[in-house]
Amino acid sequence: MNGGQARTDGADYTSVDLETTGLYPKYDRIIEIGAVRVRNGKPAAQYSSLVNPGRKLSECTKQLTGITDEQLEGAPGIEEVLPGFLEFVGKDVLLGHSLLFDFSFLKRAAVNCGFTFEALGVDTLKLARKFLPELESRNLGFLCKHFGITHTAHRALGDAQAASRLYEILRASYYNEADFEPKPLIYKVKRESPASKAQKERIYRLAALHHVELAVDVEKLTRSEASRLADRILQKRGDSYIISI
Repeated sequence: MNGGQARTDGADYTSVDLETTGLYPKYDRIIEIGAVRVRNGKPAAQYSSLVNPGRKLSECTKQLTGITDEQLEGAPGIEEVLPGFLEFVGKDVLLGHSLLFDFSFLKRAAVNCGFTFEALGVDTLKLARKFLPELESRNLGFLCKHFGITHTAHRALGDAQAASRLYEILRASYYNEADFEPKPLIYKVKRESPASKAQKERIYRLAALHHVELAVDVEKLTRSEASRLADRILQKRGDSYIISI
């Protein structure tokens, strides 16, 4: 693990960002993780990995990120990626823009993979809202343009790097212990059971019976996902569809 005590002046942390299949950690999956380890305000190491979500991407996600299904087909699953990512992060304070969004996906994935994942964090979106109320927007892309930060938008490592640069600008201008103090990241989630053999067999049977092309890897479904998928197939029966969750 990347151990040791982080500095108390906000100069040591790991900036994190994800790309996902959608906005809801209960239903969507991680497709890319990017992280930058920062020491004394300077990048010290970086981490980046695509993640196979076990399902086809929506056209919206493809257009937003530039990531394709073909790129993800050969990528490792989250169960393979997560140990290395957690090793990289260690006990660091996490940094991110709308950080709880990314943490919620990571926490759910960690719990489902049998890992404990707790962290303190600093959210650059909250800092921007406090110290830059006059700006018309505080999204990461707008703030990067405002401060002249080079930014590869909607790719995990690029967003993690941009959030770190934004934070360093804010820290240099506005640092005070109360506002910049890392806070516990809270997202409650229970481990989800994998789909049963009977559920998976039923989905394969329904898909064949109703001429449905599945856009998900049935073997990677949870019980709740398998139930929803079976219901969707039954709702669409009588015609040919490509069905995701």
